[in-house]
Amino acid sequence: MTRWLLATTLLFVAFSVMADEPKKPATVGQKVDGKKDDTKKEDGKDEPTFARIAHIKLSGSLDESPVADSLFGPPGENLRMKLDRIRKAAKDERIKGLYLDIKSLSIGFGKLNELRQAIAEFRATGKKAFVYAEELGTKEYLLALCCDQVVIPESGGINVFGLRAEVTYYKNALDMVKLKADVLKMGDYKSAVEPYLTDKMSKANREQLESLLDDNYEKEIIAGMIQARPARNWTPEQVKAVIDQGPFTAKKASSLGLVDQLAYEDQFQAIMAKQLGVEEVRVTQNYGKAKGQEMDFSNPFKLLEALSPPKKPKENKEPKIAVIYAVGGINSGKSGSGNPLMGGESVGSETLVEAIREADKNPTVKAIVLRVDSPGGSALASDMIWRALKQCKKPVIASMGDVAASGGYYIAMAGKKIYCEPGTITGSIGVFGLKLVTGGLEDWAGMKTEVVSRGQNSGITSTTFAWSDSERKAMTDTIEDVYAQFIDKSLEGRKAAGVKMTREELVKLAGGRVWTGRQAKAAGLVDELGTLDDAIAGAKKSAGIDPKQEMELLILPKGSSFLDKLADGDVNMPFGALKMIPGTEKALKMAAPLLRTQNEPLKMLMPFNIEWK
Repeated sequence: MTRWLLATTLLFVAFSVMADEPKKPATVGQKVDGKKDDTKKEDGKDEPTFARIAHIKLSGSLDESPVADSLFGPPGENLRMKLDRIRKAAKDERIKGLYLDIKSLSIGFGKLNELRQAIAEFRATGKKAFVYAEELGTKEYLLALCCDQVVIPESGGINVFGLRAEVTYYKNALDMVKLKADVLKMGDYKSAVEPYLTDKMSKANREQLESLLDDNYEKEIIAGMIQARPARNWTPEQVKAVIDQGPFTAKKASSLGLVDQLAYEDQFQAIMAKQLGVEEVRVTQNYGKAKGQEMDFSNPFKLLEALSPPKKPKENKEPKIAVIYAVGGINSGKSGSGNPLMGGESVGSETLVEAIREADKNPTVKAIVLRVDSPGGSALASDMIWRALKQCKKPVIASMGDVAASGGYYIAMAGKKIYCEPGTITGSIGVFGLKLVTGGLEDWAGMKTEVVSRGQNSGITSTTFAWSDSERKAMTDTIEDVYAQFIDKSLEGRKAAGVKMTREELVKLAGGRVWTGRQAKAAGLVDELGTLDDAIAGAKKSAGIDPKQEMELLILPKGSSFLDKLADGDVNMPFGALKMIPGTEKALKMAAPLLRTQNEPLKMLMPFNIEWK
């Protein structure tokens, strides 16, 4: 309570200086709340024919975590909200076209497929979709090709030049600061620990990376470009030859047929009007985006009211499907507190178990969809979530986003059926143990540690010393047991889904190896290729409901507000600022897993940090 009062006081003082700012009245033609006031009419004249266009911006990582209300300005948006806005525009009779404003997307092939599917559904209504962008990278370009017209300015470009996976090795960096990673692992492909132990890629790791790269290059990029523009009659060889010439200036991209028109932004509306056969278009900026609450800083009581936790909306009694999101690394405890360096999302076992039980006890919830976008993490936390899902009396369907590997795959095993995207990174059935040994750094700094102990394995959790022979044997036995448990539960889940698979066959697919969704489907590790909406339709069917029936979604867990995070000590603004310094974000991503392993040394984590470029 004291921290909450302190927070409200500080916020009141910080913003009270804004109270005297007068509000300017809106004038005709001015943008109001992101929309242009087009109520003005020409005196006594009929308005020219026009088409209304929905503008939606797509940028950044398009996180899937549930979003809480924002204190100031409009609330944030996740992937689901973006997709819902596209679908809303498809159903809106006033809207005749879609204007996608695409900038710097940092997404995987899973989310890319969700967006492409939504655009395809929009165009299936007979409406047209348009893209204007100054520059387009590979993911942005693949998304843009799903639209009717791709327009860039003469000074713009298309930065498509292939696919690349970069893995950074930092053993030498650890050596420089006298640090050592003590590691045990199960599985030849469990390469999450490889960067700590060597300065070059192992044969097994290169094999799985080349397999992933080939599958995504051929099926996502080459086939994606051909399917999006069938009229151009491109062959795979032609597309590869074109890509090998990249990147492209706007002029070169146009000559090769990579874009439809070259024009500046002020000419773009005329292009859309011509395509739609009307005299003009009227763009609704940020179509369908939620507005933020207005703050009256001159009234302290209104400010305190705004800072108070929002009232929970009254839930209706209609049947619904619960969608539970597991986004980020998996840790014990509450969500959002597992990564102090990155300030990003984490999957807390306590939070997820609570959400699962809430959905299972809710009489209006008829089925549960677990949406996973996680590389895994703690073996213990993963098992706690798996157990809660297995105890559900209602049907559970799993849906995978960009990544559902290792611990992310482990929790998905509890589903009656597993859906994944074609480009999802999944599998990685394996376990490793790791602790960061600081003894060398302490010696270099002139420190000396003396030990008094009882029990020959008392130093297992010590960060000063590496594991002794006895401790290493005990840890190895534990890891082997957890790995066997992972295999057994994976086999149990596959058999429950109707997949005929022997333990020997599954072991060949395990060993920590990662697969694309297409490869996983062919191998029997997942059941269906499809989007989150496909999984929701599958959940309805499992509950005996018509998959086409419209139903409310109960989104869990609820997003945490700013004050909730502040009270929990989960606001990491100083670290977030560090990410603005070039190169530090990669360093933080490398350091965070090391720090997390200190408390929970047994990990089910996807191999390293893959950067697809």
